Amino acid sequence: MNILKVALIQQSCVNNHRENIENSCQRIFQAAAQGAELVILQELHSSHYFCQTEDIANFDQAENIPGETTLRFATLAKKLGIVLVISLFEKRMPGIYHNTAVVLEKDGNIAGTYQKMHIPDDPGYHEKFYFTPGDLGFNPITTSVGKLGVMVCWDQWYPEAARLMALAGAEVLIYPTAIGYDPTDNPQEQQRQLAAWIVVQQGHAIANGIPVVAVNRVGFEADPSETTSGIIFWGNSFVVGCQGEILGQASANKEELLCVNINLDQSEKVRQIWPFFRDRRIDQYQEILKRFRD
Repeated sequence: MNILKVALIQQSCVNNHRENIENSCQRIFQAAAQGAELVILQELHSSHYFCQTEDIANFDQAENIPGETTLRFATLAKKLGIVLVISLFEKRMPGIYHNTAVVLEKDGNIAGTYQKMHIPDDPGYHEKFYFTPGDLGFNPITTSVGKLGVMVCWDQWYPEAARLMALAGAEVLIYPTAIGYDPTDNPQEQQRQLAAWIVVQQGHAIANGIPVVAVNRVGFEADPSETTSGIIFWGNSFVVGCQGEILGQASANKEELLCVNINLDQSEKVRQIWPFFRDRRIDQYQEILKRFRD
């Protein structure tokens, strides 16, 4: 069997870039010590989730790729001999910024990048103010541990994105994430949202016969503007197999290193008994390219 040991690093973040980076690095060392070959960090792991407010001062946090942070993590990936997925606020050029995932190979080189394609704009999630939608497409990143279909957070709600990654040969879908509860919502609504987040990604796994990895942050982060009640990031980082089965899941309220074994050979077996790709009616899907059907 082609077994890939994956480590998910679920952490809370403070308003200190260096401290967040050090926290991530310590857990990456722990993951490598446990035999992880692929280590994945959450969305925008080096800072507070600054998108709760619209503040031009936050653009000062953006950085170039390659740059100081990618060099730090690339050096670590090479030292430990792991493939590492990190998440950055990228400054592509003055006036163009992206929410970007970077995949670092075992030799420390950048295997590829992915710029977040779907950009939300909701209370507490003002990402359209900061991020330009990506233009790199839905293309898996080839690494020594397989073809990684890396996307970011809001992308995880879109079956079209998952399907395009799978059709392009991704062997696993990976979603660095920052999502949580509105503290003013009642517990029932909070649980509905969490359940929906998990179920939709289980659907991607089932519909495409492919494992899915979601790595979320955890802990409460206040809204600096006090316009909202802040966000309780709900953790629950998880891995599902290609029939939607939960292979591992982290807690809701604490930092955690979750290591999970994924059988990459299982996809072919599942696609043989559930041949969804074979039975697609590609001659009948033109209407999906419209914004709506009238």
